[in-house]
Amino acid sequence: MNVDRPFRRLAAALAAAAFASSGVALAQKTQLTVYTALETDQLKAYQEGFNKAHPDIEITWVRDSTGVITAKLLAEKANPKADVVMGVAATSMGVFDAEGMLQPYAPQGLARIASQYRDPKNPPAWVGMDVWGATICFNTVEAAKRGIPKPETWKDLTKPIYKGQIVMPHPASSGTGFFDVTAWLQIFGETEGWKFMDGLHENIAQYMHSGSRPCAAAANGEYVVGISFEYRANREKAQGKPIELVFPKEGLGWDLEAIGIHKGTKNAAAAQKLMDWAASDAAMALYAKNFAIVAVPSLSQPLPNVPANYGALLAKNDFAWAAKNRDAILAEWSKRYESKAAPK
Repeated sequence: MNVDRPFRRLAAALAAAAFASSGVALAQKTQLTVYTALETDQLKAYQEGFNKAHPDIEITWVRDSTGVITAKLLAEKANPKADVVMGVAATSMGVFDAEGMLQPYAPQGLARIASQYRDPKNPPAWVGMDVWGATICFNTVEAAKRGIPKPETWKDLTKPIYKGQIVMPHPASSGTGFFDVTAWLQIFGETEGWKFMDGLHENIAQYMHSGSRPCAAAANGEYVVGISFEYRANREKAQGKPIELVFPKEGLGWDLEAIGIHKGTKNAAAAQKLMDWAASDAAMALYAKNFAIVAVPSLSQPLPNVPANYGALLAKNDFAWAAKNRDAILAEWSKRYESKAAPK
């Protein structure tokens, strides 16, 4: 008689039971579809942070630039596929709210969120995560080669010496591009704002379909000036690229990365857990590694290359006005400037 055989059978039975148990556990994970415009290199840290708190929820990210995600969500309005919208501009959230696409929810710790960084309704349709704002990425090496001075203001960029040396985000594709345009209209007034953009257009080489790409192009020496945002500029500079961050004196366009629950989700409990986490101290600490201002101001941290008075540089921004007039602004912009848009 082989006495090992019963033990082998027992071991096999235990292994099979363990495998079946793990399969049940895996099957019980809630699948949460999250539409986002967060930078790809941020997603891993945010997902790991959330999964530490909620290992039973698995996120499937649908990621693209702000304008593309906004258009996709609007197109799917009658047959929504997203459970949560996260890391998308507050101006887009305003559009979704007006279309009845968001399920109001007050996350845990809502009282800590600064009033200017959340939907004012109670409960709010969306809650802010962090501020991202305009920055000029200026390639010092290429500028020296071409005899081009560092700009100090937005209006400097309309000078003939910058002709063909500037790239910026396309506002229909990029949230960064859209907040640039709406900021110029609010800083200068609508008449002077369009006049400024007419002058800037003369010097633009290309409108790119990403908020990051203009900074990367400038950092790589393809152009001298890339209108972008501070997170990407800091990432490029940290990699040793020869750029300076310029914060134009007239004021900086900006928006909030925000989160909201899509109305009609079949995973409401899991969606609420993600929103609770997104408003938590742990999440704010992760955002603060990337952005100088987070939605709980006391948890903001200084960032390299970003001035200490960064908040004071942000232009006054009427999110409701920008959301209400989004289509009209983009139509007018396209009529004037689409000729220099990069191929999609």
